[in-house]
Amino acid sequence: MTQQQRPHSMTTIRDVWLKALPQFPRVGAGDDLAALTLASLVHAAVSLQPDDVLVYAQKVVSKAEGRRIDLRKITPSPRALELAQTVRKDARLVELILRESRRIVRTAPDVLITEHRLGLIMANAGIDQSNVAAERDGEFALLLPEDPDASAAQLREQLGRRSGVRPAVIISDSFGRPWRLGTTGVAIGCAGFPALRDLRGRPDLFGRRLRVTQVGCADQVAAAAALLMGQSDEGQPVVLLRGLRPDEPYQPAAALLRPASGDLFR
Repeated sequence: MTQQQRPHSMTTIRDVWLKALPQFPRVGAGDDLAALTLASLVHAAVSLQPDDVLVYAQKVVSKAEGRRIDLRKITPSPRALELAQTVRKDARLVELILRESRRIVRTAPDVLITEHRLGLIMANAGIDQSNVAAERDGEFALLLPEDPDASAAQLREQLGRRSGVRPAVIISDSFGRPWRLGTTGVAIGCAGFPALRDLRGRPDLFGRRLRVTQVGCADQVAAAAALLMGQSDEGQPVVLLRGLRPDEPYQPAAALLRPASGDLFR
């Protein structure tokens, strides 16, 4: 993108680039993500700038926060045992999904869609077993962070204290979408960045006032970063984005959740 100020836009766009941070180590419980990030930036010969955005894969945040669960320690409830027969999943995994969920949205063989306690509608309450542990280490599952917005805010503050620069932080997870095949990056945590831009009332190119347009900026950044993060064995969980200068008020990722009153499919 070339440097420009779009008409009626509050976001300045320069040349935008993304870079996956190199030599980022495998993360375990209690690891200091801010310190690991700054070390990786040194390897990349990159210094943080105030308008930078750091996008973290949810898995490294969850691992650092000790959200890895040993399935051998989970006893399924009768409800989990029954539901496991329908969805054809490990009953211990189903038990974890139920614990992390407000309600079940849809079930089918190999499919369990729930409303996570954070309000996210997602498969398996966001619980994953890929890239969590080697098979020789046992059976483990990884839960989402307790509060992804708080995790993003804490990371931002830690980076600011140690580097003198507070970049925006987005925590990204991979979501499937209704009526669309394939997963894409979605922001589940956000700090120092406008997660949602409300363009209602602004004119389009021909002066027509926009009536319903809202832009999920944090989701757009998460999806762009996912191109570099990958979905399998790439091992690139942190991506630096540079070139956006949003002037709108900062919002957490929770601002992206559609309220139940506006959900036509609930």
